[in-house]
Amino acid sequence: MIGVFDSGHGGLTVLRALVEAAPDRPFVYLGDHASAPYGPRDEEEIYRLTVAGMDRLFGQGCRLVVIACNTAAAVALRRMQQTWLPTAWPGRNVLGVLVPMVEAITRVPWMTEAPPSDRPPEPRTVGIFATRATVSSGSFPREIGKRAPDVRVVQQACPDLVPFIERGASDAEMAPSVRRYAAELTDQLGGEPLDAVVLGCTHYPLVAHLFAEALPPGVEVLCQPSLTAKSLEHYLERHPEYAPERLGRPVEPRFFTTGAAEPVGALAGRFFGRPTPFETLSP
Repeated sequence: MIGVFDSGHGGLTVLRALVEAAPDRPFVYLGDHASAPYGPRDEEEIYRLTVAGMDRLFGQGCRLVVIACNTAAAVALRRMQQTWLPTAWPGRNVLGVLVPMVEAITRVPWMTEAPPSDRPPEPRTVGIFATRATVSSGSFPREIGKRAPDVRVVQQACPDLVPFIERGASDAEMAPSVRRYAAELTDQLGGEPLDAVVLGCTHYPLVAHLFAEALPPGVEVLCQPSLTAKSLEHYLERHPEYAPERLGRPVEPRFFTTGAAEPVGALAGRFFGRPTPFETLSP
């Protein structure tokens, strides 16, 4: 099985793309709804909660987990891969949604941590909309800068959006915040054009249309679910040891939460696109 982890509901947008791309693979989703949101928490707490989520999913039999939470991936992924994973769960692996987005922006493979000598300069300006913790981590500008130093990166934290989306707020309620965040990001540019923006939170695909309306015409809006699905398929082609057997028929994913299953499931269908029968997973 392949695990998909998020602090709450947002990772279901990624799971939906994964299931659509590979409906005969078995997926297991875990939302740490009891601790959500992660964005306002400090880095040590985010790391501890993310490690606990990995323990739960590996304990369910997953050999590979996709962290479908930008905050957790930005703060915890590299540290886990380097220090915790090799001794706690040897032979297992963890991927994150930040990787395919960085590859899409830089057009450089993740494992290449310097600009290739044959890469032509492509000066562009890219905006990042994300949680406070993701912005504070500096992961997007750091990883993009390693591979494509000619790309200018500006960031904008959007603290209101996850709570709005989690409670099912209307477009009319959320649009003023989106417009404010878009204006604050473009103000950082001092009149320079903006080429593309990254919706650096897996909740934000649900309001991608609001960002498109609030941004200047022609700005490309990059969302993570489809990019993550393509990246996972390429990863499994390179690492068949992590690829679960294709069952030859559609198989429904399993849904777990650290919170109360009934209220979580009631809202989750909005993110996944169809009913999601959640079960509570105890520590």
